[in-house]
Amino acid sequence: MGGTSGTNGKGNGTAVVVGGGIGGLAAAIGLRLAGWEVTVVERRPELDDAGAGISLAANGLRALAALGVGEAVEAASRRQYSGGTRTPDGRRLARMDGAALERELGAPIVGIPRAALHRILRAALPAGALVVGTEVTAVDTSHGSRVRLEYGGAALDADLVVGADGIGSALRRRLFPDHPGPVYSGSTVLRAITAHPVEGLDADFELTWGHGTEFGHIAFPDGRAEWHAVLNAPAGVRHRDPLAELRRRFADWHDPIPALLAATRPEAVLHHDVNELATPLPSFTAGRIALLGDAAHAMTPHLGQGACQALEDAVTLAAAVGAEATVEAALDRYDAERRPRSQAVARDARRAGRMGQQLAHPLAVAVRNAAIRLTPAGAMVRTALRHADWTPPRITAGTGRD
Repeated sequence: MGGTSGTNGKGNGTAVVVGGGIGGLAAAIGLRLAGWEVTVVERRPELDDAGAGISLAANGLRALAALGVGEAVEAASRRQYSGGTRTPDGRRLARMDGAALERELGAPIVGIPRAALHRILRAALPAGALVVGTEVTAVDTSHGSRVRLEYGGAALDADLVVGADGIGSALRRRLFPDHPGPVYSGSTVLRAITAHPVEGLDADFELTWGHGTEFGHIAFPDGRAEWHAVLNAPAGVRHRDPLAELRRRFADWHDPIPALLAATRPEAVLHHDVNELATPLPSFTAGRIALLGDAAHAMTPHLGQGACQALEDAVTLAAAVGAEATVEAALDRYDAERRPRSQAVARDARRAGRMGQQLAHPLAVAVRNAAIRLTPAGAMVRTALRHADWTPPRITAGTGRD
């Protein structure tokens, strides 16, 4: 594939997306809609994160609709109308009004297994566009207006390279060698999908806040659910039997938390420390390389916006590439539109964690809980709208690139 020409049959260019996660696959779909030839290179042999689920707010669904896969995603999802936030003894702090958010935004919040979302995104790409089990070993920007990548013994010249290679992004380190990179947030997360449907699982989405602890679940259409436990802990702490430790720790928390843990196989539990890019990047682009998703703005999960922001990145990048006359102009536009918003969401996620899951002092927790109970439902909806209210730009096929 090396030595390809600068334009394809539609008069547009070639792109390589490094990373086959949600953001990378979405970027590839968007760039193809803009008329580009795209190859996705993923170092992992398997793309499905089978032990996890995801909530997608209206902005994420709108991005997926702009990519042409919105209906398929909604069909595989469960809409989140009921639930909210509780204390460990089951007392209600706030109710979720998913119907009100849907009325305001014209799109629901949904829960979907990550594996299902990955399958839908992969199915939107042609055979051969995705190369798995292969790592990019070299990036050469000395070829004028082209970038050469080497991977798996092959070389590919491209007009554009998209770094969607996650929080440990090698491309980010190359572009910004002086950046401190990801840091530990102070929280660690254990999560899994139940092996079978859970009786008494009435809420579509729910969070429970203890002292420095959060337990939440996302219900799926088939009655199963993803649960997560987020804990304040030193980095690197692991348990010999994570599920047994969680069953002990949450034994006296309200239903259905014990039932969710009882419905889980020990081997299904994943455990990851939560890292973030606490120091914002000065740019999401350099030359003809663009970063998106966690590579550009890895954030804590406390707003549930990480994947949604990656999807926004993908659509915005594809729209800019389709609309602008040059790659450089497109990347300038992408950076100007995406960096302020995504970095603001990352800051808000960090604050939400400090006032939510990470808050541990009993007096501070009591004050926070009282404040939440006194907050009008309309104010809660407006807070959610601040992050979920986003309109995607239109992706059009360009007429040629320099």
